[in-house]
Amino acid sequence: MLTKKVMLKKSRLNAWLHSIAAMAGAVLLAGTALAADTYPSGPIKIIVPFAAGGSNDAMARLIGRELSKRWGPENIVENITGAGGNVGAAAAARAAPDGYTLIAGSIGTHAVNQYLYSTMPYDTMKDFAPISLIAEVGLLVVVHPSLPVHNIRELIDYAKAHPDELNFASGGVGASQHLAAELFMHMTGTKMTHVPYRGSAGSISDLLSGRVQVMFADMPLVLEHVHAGALRAIAFAGDHRSPATPDVPTVDESGVKGFRASAWYGLFAPARTPPEVTSKLNETVVSILKSPDVNEYLMKLGAEPRPMTIAEFTEFQKNESERWGNLIKTIGLKVD
Repeated sequence: MLTKKVMLKKSRLNAWLHSIAAMAGAVLLAGTALAADTYPSGPIKIIVPFAAGGSNDAMARLIGRELSKRWGPENIVENITGAGGNVGAAAAARAAPDGYTLIAGSIGTHAVNQYLYSTMPYDTMKDFAPISLIAEVGLLVVVHPSLPVHNIRELIDYAKAHPDELNFASGGVGASQHLAAELFMHMTGTKMTHVPYRGSAGSISDLLSGRVQVMFADMPLVLEHVHAGALRAIAFAGDHRSPATPDVPTVDESGVKGFRASAWYGLFAPARTPPEVTSKLNETVVSILKSPDVNEYLMKLGAEPRPMTIAEFTEFQKNESERWGNLIKTIGLKVD
């Protein structure tokens, strides 16, 4: 049995250990708070997992510029392409979790690639800390003017009369443009041939030349070509008409009931980035997206600003993963 003297010593030792633990916790909290207060003390790198010139790239550069205006250091945008965005996303996942490397993710990198590839170099849901959705970008269904198609009904009829003869472009396997076309074919019983590019911007020259005839295209990339008559817009893929093209009906309005698809782009940090840093990033990005000049700029491009809390964005990513994952499983789509 322990003596009173030994029990007293043990009690004092426990009190001392608790005191040390409390001080360590206070130091850690103070250090984390200090890190948030001084963040950022240098440039931030935003990885774009697709080629320059696409909507993903444009969103990253917009956020990078606006963060520089507010925080001072000139930020860096780095395009790291390959494997449907997996190469760039893996690089971001491996980066130090300090808030100085971020990624402009997409529906491909942060929702559906996990269902398309048998092996993944990162865990979609566990290796990243969501910051905020940046924007949803409307997909405009466009065709080359040489194609005798002026609306969705005519596209369906033509595709059924010429199975697999129509080529449709996308920014890569699993990109929003690809998934929208797959959903369309699934819902209409049509067959077209997929021609993937390394980023949606790379498809535009072939679309303009007629090498590919159809695309569910990010609106910012094709709007000027539609206005110039170089491409024909036959429908909008969203659940309501776009203010940028008010005379263009939705796919749903055109007879494919329940059809809805869009591209989306969001900002992520590596997992284990301090919550004080991700919170500061979220507050600033939300402020950027709510600013009138940025809002107006995005709306003119056909992009809808979508600032979200971290919790809202986390839930959005989960829902998108499940929604498109179910389609991919249903149609048996695989990359390898």
